[in-house]
Amino acid sequence: MSYVLEVKNLSKNFGNINALNGISFNINNGEIAGLLGPNGAGKTTLIKIITGFINNYEGNVLVCGNKVNTITKQYVAYLPDNNFIPSSWSVFRCVSYFADFFDDFDKVKAISLLKDCNIPLSSSFKSLSKGIKEKMQLILILSRKARLYIFDEPIAGVDPVARDLIFKLILENYDKDASILISTHLISSVESILSSAIFIKHGEIIEFGSISDLKAKFDGNDLESIFKELF
Repeated sequence: MSYVLEVKNLSKNFGNINALNGISFNINNGEIAGLLGPNGAGKTTLIKIITGFINNYEGNVLVCGNKVNTITKQYVAYLPDNNFIPSSWSVFRCVSYFADFFDDFDKVKAISLLKDCNIPLSSSFKSLSKGIKEKMQLILILSRKARLYIFDEPIAGVDPVARDLIFKLILENYDKDASILISTHLISSVESILSSAIFIKHGEIIEFGSISDLKAKFDGNDLESIFKELF
């Protein structure tokens, strides 16, 4: 079987700190997987390896069958856990930058989604509220025709209403032939959109499987209850 993402025996140390310890998992085409664990579990380190920001590690990581390199960056659309837009830029300048930088970026789609979310193209990024900044950056990522979308804490720090809108944006606008990996510690908020979950603790995967299999294994409990039991 060909996977969108294959992680095999992946380990990463930072000096004496063992951030990842021989983890392995796969994500299928069309899958929405949750990367679940507390802060410091290794989620962001894993994501930075998949996206090519960390390249010194042990093990293998394949994106669409290719080792992580400049080619795989074309397949991955990544939303980091911090603002990545210069504060002085206008929304329109952000859209133009993405259109110039990414061949798979759909400028028409981006402008349409911004309009639907009442985000003026003339606004400066620094003038936007936290929730609007989250939505704007998400729109830029979703306007790419990627094979793998990675969201690192896309709902952290926003209110429940904004969380629902963010998940609605994701589900309605990502390329349905692609896969999604969502890293979060807000389990109850994300459960409804996931098809599988990866529970990570101290750099090790302690549970991994489809949502239905995990619930069956843990006596029908929801993911929040499973999380509390595991951690």
